[in-house]
Amino acid sequence: MNNPTLGFTLLFVENPLKSSRFYQEILNIKPVEESGTFVLFALKGSTMLGLWSKYTAEPNVQCSPGASEICFPISDVDDLYEKWQSCNVTVMQKPTDLDFGRTFVILDPDGHRIRIYKLHEEN
Repeated sequence: MNNPTLGFTLLFVENPLKSSRFYQEILNIKPVEESGTFVLFALKGSTMLGLWSKYTAEPNVQCSPGASEICFPISDVDDLYEKWQSCNVTVMQKPTDLDFGRTFVILDPDGHRIRIYKLHEEN
């Protein structure tokens, strides 16, 4: 496989429709596919975000949320953090400066980590 393209990220969730409402609110987009067991969002570019019921996924899901993150670059970390405060998100890390740049982390309804970041600008 030369120069592979990431097609989509799958998150295994308790309730895909509940998770869909959360992601619609924070991403400000509608899903391109939605059922009781699976929801799919088309993100900028060609990447997709799928939410699959952990009860219907095959093979059986045997891991817990929080072992990985989905990460979104943004130009103004603090502004988005303030906007998302009105969405009643669960904050795992408030905006802070780390070695790579400015970042914060929230959790989705299932405990999946969502990192927002802006890399330090190179001189």
